Amino acid sequence: MKVLLIKDVKNVGKAGEIKEVKDGYGRNFLVAKGLAKIATPEVVEAWREEEAERAKKEAEEIARLTEEKKRLEAAEIVVEKLAAPIGIRGSVSNADISKAIKEQLGIDLDKKHIELKKAIKTEGLHSIDSKLGHGIHASLKVNVVAVQK
Repeated sequence: MKVLLIKDVKNVGKAGEIKEVKDGYGRNFLVAKGLAKIATPEVVEAWREEEAERAKKEAEEIARLTEEKKRLEAAEIVVEKLAAPIGIRGSVSNADISKAIKEQLGIDLDKKHIELKKAIKTEGLHSIDSKLGHGIHASLKVNVVAVQK
């Protein structure tokens, strides 16, 4: 029996491959568990169309993320914190930076994707790494400014 693997199956193959398996194993295990479908021409054609659509969406997302990377690296994000007698009150968190990016550039960057090696507790320009996805990283320039309130 020929099956089209939907998910990777150990000792059988990777998703998208068509494999020859014994009838009982294919029907009772692979198909029943949702790991494979019986490889009819219609199923194979539908799978290829889905893969093409998935690849197209991924390419569009990579293009969008590359554009966001260019915008983020070209901009200087300003984060305002309350002034203390020396420096700023508290520290600048990744949530503060994420909020500032959303307000200033309109890019929605999750705070979990902003990597702070140590807390920012001083005024001035700081360089921070952020993960955008699909292996794309952006180096952010964050300017911390103390304000009197």
